[in-house]
Amino acid sequence: QVQLVESGGGLVQPGGSLRLSCAASGFTFGSDATSWYRQAPGKELELVAAITYPGGNAKYADFGKGRFFASRDDVKNMVHLQMFLLKPEDTAVYYCNVGDNVWGQGIQVTVSS
Repeated sequence: QVQLVESGGGLVQPGGSLRLSCAASGFTFGSDATSWYRQAPGKELELVAAITYPGGNAKYADFGKGRFFASRDDVKNMVHLQMFLLKPEDTAVYYCNVGDNVWGQGIQVTVSS
């Protein structure tokens, strides 16, 4: 069974931080690209961060530059997204993606006072 499961979401106050994790089951990342997306209510799905392979370099959407940091662990088959200085507009469901064809179920991040 091929599966991605996100964890670490929840409610955080503006200016706070969260660390999302994505664990793979039933497959390994291999040379596939890994990424994070998010979707806020009424908005289109948008790319948050893309982690390339090989090298593990991450590219970020403008809204996340300097605040969001994505990484991948090819041994543990996990992807992480560390988010700092969160803003209310970061509120969305966040999705882990591998190879553009495997998706996590999504996890809610709510930034509110």
